[in-house]
Amino acid sequence: MIERSTLKFLKDLAANNNRDWFQANKKLFDAAQDNVTAFTGYLIGEVGKFDDAVAAVDPKSCVFRIYRDVRFSKDKSPYKINLGAYIAPGGRKSMQPGYYFHLQPGASFVAGGKHRPDGPELLKIRTAVANNTDEFLKIVEKKSFTDVLGNLWNDRLKSVPKGFDPDHKAAEYLKLKEFMAFAELHDHKALTSADFPKQLVKMMKEMYPLVAFLRKALA
Repeated sequence: MIERSTLKFLKDLAANNNRDWFQANKKLFDAAQDNVTAFTGYLIGEVGKFDDAVAAVDPKSCVFRIYRDVRFSKDKSPYKINLGAYIAPGGRKSMQPGYYFHLQPGASFVAGGKHRPDGPELLKIRTAVANNTDEFLKIVEKKSFTDVLGNLWNDRLKSVPKGFDPDHKAAEYLKLKEFMAFAELHDHKALTSADFPKQLVKMMKEMYPLVAFLRKALA
């Protein structure tokens, strides 16, 4: 489970985002990183029961580094103020459709699907949606899906992209620039509760049919 000390470290880091403070509190960071890595290992074990493509993934390959690349950024803060993991075949670097857990006091969330597909990938996904519309709509408009995750969130085009029927019954989905299910996690007392890990796995299980559809589209 997520430890209260992990959330406290992230909150304190947000108020002291500099190398001197970080180095003085390196042991606290190591403990927080270990906590998130262990939690990711638990998630992989549970998600792997319904998504065997991630069952053998190393949790360390899923957890993101806390160090920011500031070379091209106006914000020179050296550290991210969150910890997170992307669970997918091959780990975070593969960028295959998968599940993302973002831990940040006041801004935690869980997401699943495909983040920022490139042009060819986006064309493949849109083509799969257009050609398998009933299957896709059954996934994203299922009541249990929308109750937990709402509608697919994301930026979208103003009109249906060229090459697709403007009157297609999945027209609004064809406008999407990425395909992600998303749920905010506002209650930070709940994040450290004994029940939270199971609740998070239930959310990811609800995301699985979308993740599987997207993997098939990109195969």
